Amino acid sequence: MTTQTHHLTRLTAAEMAQKLRAGEITSVELTQAHLDRIAAVDGGERGIHAFLHVSAEEALRTAAEVDDLRAAGGAAAEALHPLAGVPIAVKDLIVTEGQPTTAGSKMLEGWMSPYDATVVKKLREAKLPILGKTNLDEFAMGSSTEHSAYGVTRNPWDTTRIPGGSGGGSAAAVAAFEAPLALGTDTGGSIRQPGAVTGTVGTKPTYGSVSRYGAIAMASSLDQIGPVARTTEDAALLHELIAGHDPKDSTSLPGEVPAFGEAARTADVAGMRIGVIKQLTGEGYQPGVLDRFHEALEALRAAGAEIVEVDCPSFDYALGAYYLIMPSEASSNLAKFDGVRYGTRVLPEEGPLTIERVMGSTRAAGFGDEVKRRIILGTYALSAGYYDAYYGSAQKVRTLIQQDFDAAFEKADVLISPTSPTVAFPLGENLDDPLAMYLNDVATIPANLAGVPGISVPGGLSEGLPVGIQFLAPIREDARVYRAGAALEKLLSQDAEPLWAQAPELAKTGPEAAAEPAEAAAHPVGK
Repeated sequence: MTTQTHHLTRLTAAEMAQKLRAGEITSVELTQAHLDRIAAVDGGERGIHAFLHVSAEEALRTAAEVDDLRAAGGAAAEALHPLAGVPIAVKDLIVTEGQPTTAGSKMLEGWMSPYDATVVKKLREAKLPILGKTNLDEFAMGSSTEHSAYGVTRNPWDTTRIPGGSGGGSAAAVAAFEAPLALGTDTGGSIRQPGAVTGTVGTKPTYGSVSRYGAIAMASSLDQIGPVARTTEDAALLHELIAGHDPKDSTSLPGEVPAFGEAARTADVAGMRIGVIKQLTGEGYQPGVLDRFHEALEALRAAGAEIVEVDCPSFDYALGAYYLIMPSEASSNLAKFDGVRYGTRVLPEEGPLTIERVMGSTRAAGFGDEVKRRIILGTYALSAGYYDAYYGSAQKVRTLIQQDFDAAFEKADVLISPTSPTVAFPLGENLDDPLAMYLNDVATIPANLAGVPGISVPGGLSEGLPVGIQFLAPIREDARVYRAGAALEKLLSQDAEPLWAQAPELAKTGPEAAAEPAEAAAHPVGK
């Protein structure tokens, strides 16, 4: 990996955009630098394995288009989006025409979507080179990216540890400087929890403010696409690009997109009321995580914020409610993967060839253990005689959680908590203990149940590993989480480098690096 590659990949997305507009670098140079970085660190037995597919040809073609438009000048150059030419990665749960979309599952191995998700269409219209598709827990079901059918993703801070989930591939790609920006999806914390354990920034927008059209659904009332970045400003700029009403999404909210980038640049909490959630700071949180959290509170208080405690008693039941609502909706959404219409088809080895038997054989072979576990749980919760006792009761708890948020936001402008109760745990540690795995989402789940926006920003290190701090705001007040997140980011980096800049160097040396091109660095899914 060259010095130029090292320099270019360590710029923030905002810095990249500025240098592109000033003509100091070209998009082809920038995109190639990231492809070289992917080749250097993503493949091999101990590689990060953030990508399932690398689309070097398409990315370089888009980059060349941007460079040509800027070189020509005039109205076309002026009309380019501010982020035009800045590369990006996309979670492989979001469909992309011309690239495979697998959802991390054998059920969709090699499947090519005939259309683009709305967010991908916006990326392509804005001319952001799409580097490829990132790894995830199968159908977004997991907290560690160990449930992918195509291998685990490793945490760039310690490759023996998990990068979070389900969007560990997007977070790891950004943390390892393989991409400056990425898209993820957040159903119960799948953007924010990976952000916390990889030292990156991840945002769950207000439900409905970013189109879900083209995101393969797990739980439709909880899923939300959002940005992954290394700084709060970068996340805000990407959020501005992908947000907005979409008539193809029946849950899409109308209205203008706020200036999230401006909110991030404000970076000021003077006079802001910040509520500490009583239920999300106690038992079950590692001491080092709590230490960093309390240091963040003191920094915010010193900067002029008013710190208050808020009581949200229904949050104690959020995890249980979520793990009834989510699998119930997932069991319904995944019914379409039947071996008949598209995707993998497995024929029964013996007996009559009926649709029911083809469906059974296909689902048995195509789905992994965690997906099967959640389908069974969800189907049971929705079955006759149990619907009211389980799914119906969980929805009542959901209403109580929404009411707790309403009451809390009467006392505070934003709420704060640790994003995850622990730092990244070793690969394999919780793989056979679903309940321990589910507990990683205890602080992030309430926001999905209520539809409120949330962000995770780096809050320092514990045991040499990143800790995340979460801010939550009322519905459609996403700008508040960017303002608070950027302020904390600024406060914590006053006397030190930003956390993302301290990420360890991972580049391979010797003949292995020279022999491994970017395309070969990714798992050969869909090739």
